[in-house]
Amino acid sequence: MTFLSLALIAVVALAGPLLALPVRWRLPVVLGELLAGIAIGRSGLGLVDPADPTFILLANIGFALMMFVAGTHVPVRDPQIRSALGHGSRRAIAAAAAAVAVGTGIGLLFGTGHAPLYAVLLASSSAALVLPIIDSLRLGGPHVIAMTAQVAIADIACIVALPVLVDPPHAGRAALGVLTVTGCAVVLYFVLRWLDRRGINGRMHRLSESRKFALELRIQLVVLFALAAVATWSNVSVMLAGFSLGLVVAAVGEPRRLARQLFALSDGFLGPVFFVWLGASLTLKDLAGHPDMIALGLALGAGTLLTHAGLAFLGLPLPLGVLSAAQLGIPVAAASIGTQLQVLIPGEAAALLVGALVTIAASAVAGSRAARTFALPANAGGRSGDAGSAVGPGDPGGPGDPKI
Repeated sequence: MTFLSLALIAVVALAGPLLALPVRWRLPVVLGELLAGIAIGRSGLGLVDPADPTFILLANIGFALMMFVAGTHVPVRDPQIRSALGHGSRRAIAAAAAAVAVGTGIGLLFGTGHAPLYAVLLASSSAALVLPIIDSLRLGGPHVIAMTAQVAIADIACIVALPVLVDPPHAGRAALGVLTVTGCAVVLYFVLRWLDRRGINGRMHRLSESRKFALELRIQLVVLFALAAVATWSNVSVMLAGFSLGLVVAAVGEPRRLARQLFALSDGFLGPVFFVWLGASLTLKDLAGHPDMIALGLALGAGTLLTHAGLAFLGLPLPLGVLSAAQLGIPVAAASIGTQLQVLIPGEAAALLVGALVTIAASAVAGSRAARTFALPANAGGRSGDAGSAVGPGDPGGPGDPKI
Protein backbone atom coordinates (compact mmCIF):
# COMPACT_ATOMS: atom_id res chain seq x y z
CA MET A 1 0.00 0.00 0.00
CA THR A 2 1.22 3.49 -0.88
CA PHE A 3 0.29 6.93 0.41
CA LEU A 4 -1.56 7.49 -2.86
CA SER A 5 -3.80 4.47 -2.31
CA LEU A 6 -4.34 5.51 1.32
CA ALA A 7 -5.36 8.99 0.15
CA LEU A 8 -7.76 7.38 -2.33
CA ILE A 9 -9.31 5.31 0.46
CA ALA A 10 -9.72 8.41 2.64
CA VAL A 11 -11.32 10.36 -0.21
CA VAL A 12 -13.83 7.70 -1.23
CA ALA A 13 -14.70 7.09 2.44
CA LEU A 14 -16.19 10.61 2.45
CA ALA A 15 -19.10 9.04 0.57
CA GLY A 16 -20.27 7.86 4.01
CA PRO A 17 -20.96 11.31 5.49
CA LEU A 18 -22.27 12.59 2.15
CA LEU A 19 -24.83 9.81 1.87
CA ALA A 20 -25.84 10.20 5.51
CA LEU A 21 -26.17 14.00 5.20
CA PRO A 22 -29.96 14.10 4.52
CA VAL A 23 -31.33 13.76 8.05
CA ARG A 24 -34.70 12.44 6.90
CA TRP A 25 -33.07 9.36 5.36
CA ARG A 26 -31.43 8.32 8.67
CA LEU A 27 -28.83 6.23 6.83
CA PRO A 28 -25.71 5.07 8.72
CA VAL A 29 -22.40 6.54 7.62
CA VAL A 30 -20.94 3.07 7.07
CA LEU A 31 -23.32 2.43 4.17
CA GLY A 32 -21.57 5.00 1.97
CA GLU A 33 -18.17 3.66 3.01
CA LEU A 34 -19.16 0.14 2.03
CA LEU A 35 -20.46 1.32 -1.34
CA ALA A 36 -17.25 3.31 -1.90
CA GLY A 37 -15.19 0.20 -1.19
CA ILE A 38 -17.28 -1.80 -3.64
CA ALA A 39 -16.72 0.88 -6.29
CA ILE A 40 -12.91 0.83 -6.05
CA GLY A 41 -12.44 -2.83 -5.14
CA ARG A 42 -12.92 -6.25 -6.69
CA SER A 43 -16.47 -5.56 -7.81
CA GLY A 44 -15.66 -2.17 -9.33
CA LEU A 45 -12.63 -0.42 -10.73
CA GLY A 46 -9.99 -2.53 -8.99
CA LEU A 47 -8.04 0.51 -7.79
CA VAL A 48 -7.11 -1.07 -4.45
CA ASP A 49 -6.02 -4.56 -3.51
CA PRO A 50 -7.95 -5.88 -0.46
CA ALA A 51 -5.34 -8.67 -0.15
CA ASP A 52 -2.58 -6.14 0.58
CA PRO A 53 -1.13 -7.04 4.04
CA THR A 54 -0.93 -3.38 5.12
CA PHE A 55 -4.52 -2.77 4.05
CA ILE A 56 -5.64 -5.87 5.96
CA LEU A 57 -3.73 -4.81 9.10
CA LEU A 58 -5.23 -1.30 9.08
CA ALA A 59 -8.69 -2.78 8.47
CA ASN A 60 -8.32 -5.20 11.39
CA ILE A 61 -7.19 -2.38 13.68
CA GLY A 62 -10.23 -0.37 12.55
CA PHE A 63 -12.51 -3.36 13.16
CA ALA A 64 -11.17 -3.92 16.68
CA LEU A 65 -11.39 -0.21 17.49
CA MET A 66 -14.90 0.07 16.06
CA MET A 67 -16.10 -2.84 18.22
CA PHE A 68 -14.30 -1.29 21.21
CA VAL A 69 -16.24 1.93 20.76
CA ALA A 70 -19.47 -0.05 20.26
CA GLY A 71 -18.82 -1.85 23.55
CA THR A 72 -18.34 1.44 25.40
CA HIS A 73 -21.78 2.52 24.14
CA VAL A 74 -23.54 -0.34 25.95
CA PRO A 75 -25.06 1.40 29.02
CA VAL A 76 -24.01 -1.22 31.59
CA ARG A 77 -23.81 1.40 34.39
CA ASP A 78 -27.30 2.77 33.84
CA PRO A 79 -29.55 1.72 36.80
CA GLN A 80 -32.64 1.95 34.58
CA ILE A 81 -31.11 -0.54 32.18
CA ARG A 82 -30.32 -2.88 35.06
CA SER A 83 -33.91 -2.78 36.28
CA ALA A 84 -35.11 -3.63 32.76
CA LEU A 85 -32.79 -6.62 32.36
CA GLY A 86 -35.59 -9.05 33.22
CA HIS A 87 -37.85 -7.97 30.36
CA GLY A 88 -34.89 -7.57 28.05
CA SER A 89 -33.54 -11.05 28.83
CA ARG A 90 -36.89 -12.74 28.24
CA ARG A 91 -37.34 -10.99 24.92
CA ALA A 92 -33.77 -11.71 23.82
CA ILE A 93 -34.26 -15.41 24.64
CA ALA A 94 -37.59 -15.49 22.77
CA ALA A 95 -35.96 -13.82 19.75
CA ALA A 96 -33.12 -16.36 19.88
CA ALA A 97 -35.58 -19.27 19.93
CA ALA A 98 -37.48 -17.85 16.95
CA ALA A 99 -34.17 -17.19 15.18
CA VAL A 100 -33.15 -20.84 15.52
CA ALA A 101 -36.40 -21.95 13.88
CA VAL A 102 -36.35 -19.37 11.09
CA GLY A 103 -32.58 -19.68 10.53
CA THR A 104 -32.83 -23.46 10.24
CA GLY A 105 -35.59 -23.07 7.68
CA ILE A 106 -33.53 -20.61 5.63
CA GLY A 107 -30.49 -22.88 5.81
CA LEU A 108 -32.49 -25.86 4.58
CA LEU A 109 -34.19 -23.82 1.87
CA PHE A 110 -30.93 -22.55 0.36
CA GLY A 111 -28.84 -25.61 1.19
CA THR A 112 -25.75 -23.69 2.32
CA GLY A 113 -25.20 -25.70 5.49
CA HIS A 114 -24.85 -22.50 7.53
CA ALA A 115 -28.10 -22.60 9.52
CA PRO A 116 -26.32 -21.97 12.88
CA LEU A 117 -24.73 -18.83 11.43
CA TYR A 118 -28.10 -17.63 10.14
CA ALA A 119 -29.66 -18.18 13.58
CA VAL A 120 -27.03 -15.89 15.14
CA LEU A 121 -27.63 -13.26 12.47
CA LEU A 122 -31.41 -13.33 12.94
CA ALA A 123 -31.16 -13.10 16.74
CA SER A 124 -28.63 -10.27 16.73
CA SER A 125 -29.12 -6.57 17.22
CA SER A 126 -26.65 -3.72 16.90
CA ALA A 127 -26.27 -1.49 19.93
CA ALA A 128 -23.96 0.72 17.86
CA LEU A 129 -26.87 1.44 15.48
CA VAL A 130 -29.91 1.31 17.77
CA LEU A 131 -28.58 3.46 20.62
CA PRO A 132 -27.69 6.46 18.40
CA ILE A 133 -31.16 6.27 16.81
CA ILE A 134 -32.78 6.27 20.25
CA ASP A 135 -30.62 9.20 21.27
CA SER A 136 -31.16 11.27 18.12
CA LEU A 137 -34.95 10.76 18.19
CA ARG A 138 -35.10 11.35 21.98
CA LEU A 139 -37.02 8.14 22.56
CA GLY A 140 -37.84 7.33 26.18
CA GLY A 141 -40.13 5.46 28.52
CA PRO A 142 -40.26 1.94 30.03
CA HIS A 143 -40.72 0.20 26.66
CA VAL A 144 -37.67 1.93 25.20
CA ILE A 145 -35.52 1.15 28.23
CA ALA A 146 -36.52 -2.54 28.13
CA MET A 147 -35.83 -2.65 24.40
CA THR A 148 -32.39 -1.11 24.99
CA ALA A 149 -31.59 -3.84 27.52
CA GLN A 150 -32.76 -6.47 25.04
CA VAL A 151 -30.52 -5.05 22.30
CA ALA A 152 -27.49 -4.97 24.61
CA ILE A 153 -28.02 -8.57 25.72
CA ALA A 154 -28.51 -9.82 22.16
CA ASP A 155 -25.47 -7.91 20.93
CA ILE A 156 -23.19 -9.36 23.62
CA ALA A 157 -24.50 -12.93 23.27
CA CYS A 158 -24.24 -12.98 19.47
CA ILE A 159 -20.74 -11.51 19.45
CA VAL A 160 -19.63 -14.31 21.78
CA ALA A 161 -21.46 -17.00 19.77
CA LEU A 162 -20.38 -15.89 16.29
CA PRO A 163 -16.75 -17.12 16.36
CA VAL A 164 -17.98 -20.54 17.51
CA LEU A 165 -20.72 -20.94 14.91
CA VAL A 166 -19.17 -19.33 11.85
CA ASP A 167 -16.86 -22.36 11.46
CA PRO A 168 -18.56 -25.38 13.14
CA PRO A 169 -15.77 -27.92 12.36
CA HIS A 170 -13.42 -25.86 14.55
CA ALA A 171 -16.02 -24.85 17.16
CA GLY A 172 -14.04 -26.38 20.04
CA ARG A 173 -10.96 -24.35 19.25
CA ALA A 174 -13.06 -21.21 18.82
CA ALA A 175 -14.85 -21.83 22.14
CA LEU A 176 -11.49 -22.12 23.91
CA GLY A 177 -10.42 -18.86 22.28
CA VAL A 178 -13.62 -17.15 23.41
CA LEU A 179 -13.04 -18.31 26.99
CA THR A 180 -9.43 -17.09 26.86
CA VAL A 181 -10.36 -13.60 25.63
CA THR A 182 -13.30 -13.37 28.02
CA GLY A 183 -11.10 -14.42 30.95
CA CYS A 184 -8.53 -11.75 30.08
CA ALA A 185 -11.32 -9.16 29.93
CA VAL A 186 -12.66 -10.19 33.35
CA VAL A 187 -9.19 -9.93 34.90
CA LEU A 188 -8.73 -6.55 33.25
CA TYR A 189 -12.03 -5.32 34.72
CA PHE A 190 -10.93 -6.08 38.29
CA VAL A 191 -7.53 -4.47 37.69
CA LEU A 192 -9.09 -1.29 36.30
CA ARG A 193 -11.67 -1.14 39.09
CA TRP A 194 -8.89 -1.49 41.69
CA LEU A 195 -6.94 1.33 40.02
CA ASP A 196 -10.08 3.47 39.96
CA ARG A 197 -10.84 2.91 43.64
CA ARG A 198 -7.28 3.75 44.62
CA GLY A 199 -7.61 7.03 42.75
CA ILE A 200 -4.80 6.17 40.37
CA ASN A 201 -7.03 6.65 37.31
CA GLY A 202 -8.04 10.11 38.48
CA ARG A 203 -4.45 11.21 39.09
CA MET A 204 -3.36 9.88 35.71
CA HIS A 205 -6.29 11.70 34.05
CA ARG A 206 -5.30 15.03 35.61
CA LEU A 207 -1.64 14.55 34.77
CA SER A 208 -2.43 13.58 31.18
CA GLU A 209 -4.74 16.55 30.71
CA SER A 210 -2.38 19.11 32.25
CA ARG A 211 0.73 17.85 30.41
CA LYS A 212 -1.03 16.91 27.12
CA PHE A 213 0.31 13.35 27.30
CA ALA A 214 -2.84 11.54 26.05
CA LEU A 215 -1.91 8.76 28.47
CA GLU A 216 -5.41 7.25 28.61
CA LEU A 217 -5.61 6.88 24.86
CA ARG A 218 -2.13 5.39 24.67
CA ILE A 219 -2.82 2.88 27.44
CA GLN A 220 -6.19 1.86 26.01
CA LEU A 221 -4.60 1.25 22.61
CA VAL A 222 -1.84 -0.84 24.20
CA VAL A 223 -4.42 -2.96 26.02
CA LEU A 224 -6.60 -3.24 22.91
CA PHE A 225 -3.71 -4.40 20.75
CA ALA A 226 -2.57 -6.86 23.42
CA LEU A 227 -6.07 -8.32 23.74
CA ALA A 228 -6.36 -8.47 19.95
CA ALA A 229 -3.06 -10.38 19.90
CA VAL A 230 -4.50 -12.86 22.40
CA ALA A 231 -7.60 -13.22 20.22
CA THR A 232 -5.52 -13.80 17.10
CA TRP A 233 -3.34 -16.32 18.91
CA SER A 234 -6.52 -18.08 20.12
CA ASN A 235 -7.97 -18.16 16.57
CA VAL A 236 -10.76 -15.76 17.51
CA SER A 237 -11.73 -12.58 15.69
CA VAL A 238 -10.43 -9.25 17.01
CA MET A 239 -14.13 -8.31 17.12
CA LEU A 240 -14.49 -10.12 20.46
CA ALA A 241 -11.34 -8.51 21.83
CA GLY A 242 -12.51 -5.01 20.96
CA PHE A 243 -16.06 -5.45 22.24
CA SER A 244 -14.93 -7.12 25.48
CA LEU A 245 -12.55 -4.27 26.24
CA GLY A 246 -15.30 -1.77 25.43
CA LEU A 247 -17.64 -3.43 27.93
CA VAL A 248 -14.91 -3.37 30.58
CA VAL A 249 -14.27 0.34 30.04
CA ALA A 250 -18.02 1.04 30.07
CA ALA A 251 -18.39 -0.84 33.37
CA VAL A 252 -15.52 1.02 35.03
CA GLY A 253 -16.41 4.41 33.50
CA GLU A 254 -15.01 6.07 30.40
CA PRO A 255 -13.72 9.65 30.64
CA ARG A 256 -15.42 11.96 28.18
CA ARG A 257 -12.08 13.17 26.82
CA LEU A 258 -11.04 9.59 26.04
CA ALA A 259 -14.40 9.00 24.34
CA ARG A 260 -13.78 11.99 22.07
CA GLN A 261 -10.27 10.79 21.25
CA LEU A 262 -11.48 7.30 20.42
CA PHE A 263 -14.30 8.71 18.31
CA ALA A 264 -11.83 10.76 16.29
CA LEU A 265 -9.47 7.83 15.78
CA SER A 266 -12.19 5.31 14.96
CA ASP A 267 -14.78 7.29 13.03
CA GLY A 268 -12.27 9.67 11.49
CA PHE A 269 -9.80 7.18 10.06
CA LEU A 270 -9.53 3.52 10.99
CA GLY A 271 -13.25 2.71 10.97
CA PRO A 272 -13.75 4.05 7.42
CA VAL A 273 -10.64 2.13 6.31
CA PHE A 274 -12.21 -1.09 7.59
CA PHE A 275 -15.52 -0.55 5.82
CA VAL A 276 -13.84 0.46 2.57
CA TRP A 277 -11.68 -2.68 2.82
CA LEU A 278 -14.76 -4.82 3.47
CA GLY A 279 -16.57 -3.36 0.48
CA ALA A 280 -13.45 -3.74 -1.67
CA SER A 281 -13.09 -7.40 -0.68
CA LEU A 282 -16.64 -8.30 -1.71
CA THR A 283 -17.18 -9.79 -5.13
CA LEU A 284 -20.68 -8.71 -6.09
CA LYS A 285 -20.22 -10.37 -9.45
CA ASP A 286 -20.87 -13.58 -7.53
CA LEU A 287 -24.36 -12.25 -6.78
CA ALA A 288 -24.98 -11.74 -10.47
CA GLY A 289 -23.86 -15.30 -11.14
CA HIS A 290 -25.79 -16.65 -8.16
CA PRO A 291 -29.22 -14.98 -7.99
CA ASP A 292 -30.12 -17.35 -5.20
CA MET A 293 -27.67 -15.40 -3.01
CA ILE A 294 -29.72 -12.24 -3.60
CA ALA A 295 -32.76 -14.17 -2.46
CA LEU A 296 -30.77 -15.41 0.55
CA GLY A 297 -29.91 -11.84 1.55
CA LEU A 298 -33.52 -10.72 1.27
CA ALA A 299 -34.66 -13.80 3.22
CA LEU A 300 -32.18 -13.07 6.01
CA GLY A 301 -33.33 -9.46 6.22
CA ALA A 302 -37.01 -10.42 6.23
CA GLY A 303 -36.38 -13.22 8.73
CA THR A 304 -34.62 -10.82 11.09
CA LEU A 305 -37.50 -8.36 10.93
CA LEU A 306 -40.03 -11.16 11.47
CA THR A 307 -38.07 -12.53 14.44
CA HIS A 308 -37.93 -9.18 16.23
CA ALA A 309 -41.37 -7.93 15.22
CA GLY A 310 -42.79 -11.13 16.74
CA LEU A 311 -41.76 -9.84 20.16
CA ALA A 312 -45.00 -7.85 20.06
CA PHE A 313 -46.51 -10.98 21.65
CA LEU A 314 -44.35 -10.24 24.71
CA GLY A 315 -45.54 -6.65 24.92
CA LEU A 316 -42.89 -4.91 22.82
CA PRO A 317 -44.57 -2.32 20.54
CA LEU A 318 -44.17 -3.17 16.86
CA PRO A 319 -42.12 -0.06 15.88
CA LEU A 320 -39.65 -0.75 18.70
CA GLY A 321 -39.48 -4.42 17.73
CA VAL A 322 -38.55 -3.53 14.16
CA LEU A 323 -36.08 -0.92 15.42
CA SER A 324 -34.39 -3.55 17.61
CA ALA A 325 -33.80 -5.65 14.47
CA ALA A 326 -31.28 -3.14 13.12
CA GLN A 327 -27.99 -4.93 12.65
CA LEU A 328 -24.63 -4.29 11.09
CA GLY A 329 -21.76 -5.40 13.32
CA ILE A 330 -22.63 -9.12 13.37
CA PRO A 331 -23.29 -9.44 9.59
CA VAL A 332 -20.14 -7.42 8.86
CA ALA A 333 -18.14 -9.61 11.24
CA ALA A 334 -19.61 -12.79 9.75
CA ALA A 335 -18.76 -11.63 6.22
CA SER A 336 -15.25 -10.58 7.28
CA ILE A 337 -14.45 -13.73 9.28
CA GLY A 338 -16.10 -16.02 6.76
CA THR A 339 -14.15 -14.43 3.91
CA GLN A 340 -10.84 -14.74 5.77
CA LEU A 341 -11.52 -18.38 6.73
CA GLN A 342 -12.93 -19.14 3.25
CA VAL A 343 -15.92 -20.97 4.74
CA LEU A 344 -18.61 -19.07 2.82
CA ILE A 345 -19.81 -20.04 -0.63
CA PRO A 346 -19.49 -17.54 -3.53
CA GLY A 347 -21.79 -14.57 -3.05
CA GLU A 348 -22.75 -15.51 0.52
CA ALA A 349 -20.69 -12.74 2.18
CA ALA A 350 -22.45 -10.14 0.02
CA ALA A 351 -25.80 -11.78 0.83
CA LEU A 352 -25.16 -11.29 4.56
CA LEU A 353 -24.67 -7.57 3.99
CA VAL A 354 -27.78 -7.38 1.81
CA GLY A 355 -29.75 -8.77 4.75
CA ALA A 356 -28.22 -6.17 7.05
CA LEU A 357 -29.16 -3.34 4.67
CA VAL A 358 -32.77 -4.56 4.69
CA THR A 359 -32.88 -4.25 8.48
CA ILE A 360 -31.25 -0.81 8.38
CA ALA A 361 -33.85 0.48 5.93
CA ALA A 362 -36.67 -0.95 8.04
CA SER A 363 -35.23 0.46 11.27
CA ALA A 364 -35.08 3.96 9.75
CA VAL A 365 -38.81 3.78 9.02
CA ALA A 366 -39.57 2.18 12.40
CA GLY A 367 -37.61 4.89 14.22
CA SER A 368 -39.75 7.59 12.63
CA ARG A 369 -42.91 5.73 13.63
CA ALA A 370 -41.64 5.15 17.17
CA ALA A 371 -40.86 8.87 17.57
CA ARG A 372 -44.57 9.68 17.22
CA THR A 373 -45.35 7.72 20.39
CA PHE A 374 -42.18 7.43 22.45
CA ALA A 375 -40.33 10.71 21.82
CA LEU A 376 -39.61 12.68 25.00
CA PRO A 377 -40.80 16.29 25.21
CA ALA A 378 -38.30 18.86 23.97
CA ASN A 379 -37.84 20.24 27.50
CA ALA A 380 -37.41 16.83 29.14
CA GLY A 381 -34.32 16.60 31.26
CA GLY A 382 -31.91 14.07 29.81
CA ARG A 383 -32.14 11.30 27.32
CA SER A 384 -33.53 7.82 27.57
CA GLY A 385 -31.61 6.75 30.61
CA ASP A 386 -28.59 8.46 29.11
CA ALA A 387 -28.20 5.28 27.13
CA GLY A 388 -25.64 6.69 24.83
CA SER A 389 -23.09 7.43 27.48
CA ALA A 390 -20.88 5.12 29.45
CA VAL A 391 -19.68 7.93 31.68
CA GLY A 392 -20.97 8.24 35.21
CA PRO A 393 -21.19 11.43 37.23
CA GLY A 394 -18.25 10.43 39.39
CA ASP A 395 -15.95 9.32 36.59
CA PRO A 396 -12.81 11.21 35.66
CA GLY A 397 -13.80 13.58 32.94
CA GLY A 398 -17.50 13.13 33.68
CA PRO A 399 -20.16 15.85 33.99
CA GLY A 400 -18.75 16.94 37.32
CA ASP A 401 -15.36 17.79 35.86
CA PRO A 402 -15.17 21.55 35.16
CA LYS A 403 -12.34 20.98 32.68
CA ILE A 404 -14.58 19.26 30.13
